[in-house]
Amino acid sequence: MSESAHAKPTGLAPATVRTAADLVTYQEGAVVSREVLRRPTGTVTLFAFDAGEGLSEHTAPFDALVQVIEGEAEVSIAGQPHRLGAGDVILMPAHQPHALKALQRFKMILTLIRA
Repeated sequence: MSESAHAKPTGLAPATVRTAADLVTYQEGAVVSREVLRRPTGTVTLFAFDAGEGLSEHTAPFDALVQVIEGEAEVSIAGQPHRLGAGDVILMPAHQPHALKALQRFKMILTLIRA
């Protein structure tokens, strides 16, 4: 596959201004995700969590940056809970167990760096 094929956004038109929170919608009792950019070096994915929903503890081989854009969540890293609200960011380091839980409905941008 050519370099230009890898550089194409997967869910966001280039050079178009959009509001991040509008790019993913809540669904009752669910976690919804939408990948907006994929590159060999990483991805950017938007998530919408209904209240009480979450991602169970897991590890990843790469660093990941969480940016909360709406609502409130608890992000646990290596067993330590962190409360985040709109505008907050936290780095989840590679190989550290982490989990997320929606304290209320919340949306976030997850940037995964592979290199």
